[in-house]
Amino acid sequence: MWKWLLASSILLLGCTPQQAPPPLRDYAVAASFDTGQGVVTRALKADGPYLWVGTSTGVIQVDRKSGDLVKTFTTHDGLRSNYIFTINVDRNGAKWFGTDAGGLSRFEGQAWKTYMPEDGLADEWVYDLDFEKNGALWIGTWDGANRFDGSNFKTYRVKDGLANKWVYTLAVDRDGSVWFGTEEGVSRFDPAAPAQGAWLTYTHQDGLGAPNERALSRKQTTGEAYEAGREKIELAPGRSYAGHFHDLNILDEQGHETYNENYVFSILIDAAGHKWFGTWGGGASRFDGKTWRNYTTKDGLAGNIVYILEIDPFGQIWAGTNHGISVFNGTAWKSYTRTNGLISEDVYAIAADSDRNIWIGQKGGVVQLREKQEQRAPL
Repeated sequence: MWKWLLASSILLLGCTPQQAPPPLRDYAVAASFDTGQGVVTRALKADGPYLWVGTSTGVIQVDRKSGDLVKTFTTHDGLRSNYIFTINVDRNGAKWFGTDAGGLSRFEGQAWKTYMPEDGLADEWVYDLDFEKNGALWIGTWDGANRFDGSNFKTYRVKDGLANKWVYTLAVDRDGSVWFGTEEGVSRFDPAAPAQGAWLTYTHQDGLGAPNERALSRKQTTGEAYEAGREKIELAPGRSYAGHFHDLNILDEQGHETYNENYVFSILIDAAGHKWFGTWGGGASRFDGKTWRNYTTKDGLAGNIVYILEIDPFGQIWAGTNHGISVFNGTAWKSYTRTNGLISEDVYAIAADSDRNIWIGQKGGVVQLREKQEQRAPL
């Protein structure tokens, strides 16, 4: 299944002396595999010896060591939808999949269970998943968010304090609070706080997202597009649902990139407790609880549209952008693009495994980055 590449022939960007210490680790493309022409990989999850790949045509289970295909899963096997937005694994090893119009699916090795709005799920479109320490699941959807304790769903929407109904990403913090990324900013919910102070929202006015220095056209939100009457998609013959079409076109009519300072794709909480947010055109934003720091292409980030954020075993931050993937060691950024062996410009999914490989999900396939052998000192 692997398409092995000659890593030694790939020229990678080096560090300048003033950027060390710590040094920027050097990676090369070690392998790749195709997912099919036009097939988008939107989710990756490393789990033990396996890599779980969520695509626009189903789920692929791959042996990480050999590269062998283990199994594929589609609606014929138990999924309600073949378009996978997100994957996570609970403390018991069950796999959870958030889908496009197919709700939330759980797979326990043999049996599938799918949750839909009639079961209490906020919406059929499930975009992100994260777990509390006690195993409770938080679910980001296109009509608010849920907390699921295994039996009951609790729903949170704009009327409760969310900045916006379209929740693309979320993360459970170490103090039990939950962060939500939406099309109109970031919300933080503290279940232990008094009701009047449980919700906080941060937007560009607070420091989220770098300024629009290039005067790019503003990216319309899904809500604005819906209000303009442009959205209607067919789910099945005779059935349609308005307002649920995620337009990932990043260019305007003139072919220029677009910008929306409050549009958040991804959230990551690092080892120091800093919150990282991937934005549409505003780069990667870091928030320490008091101050904001925005990183853009001016700082070495590959692209200013940040689809996904991940942390590796070294504590390095990886950002998948519209112009490749970048890694940050706390001092500087280093980027890998098509010239280094990536399949395309856009990086929609990243997974770091226990062997320190970095897996990259793109349109058409998955790429494996591996640290160069001479640098692979023990952790």
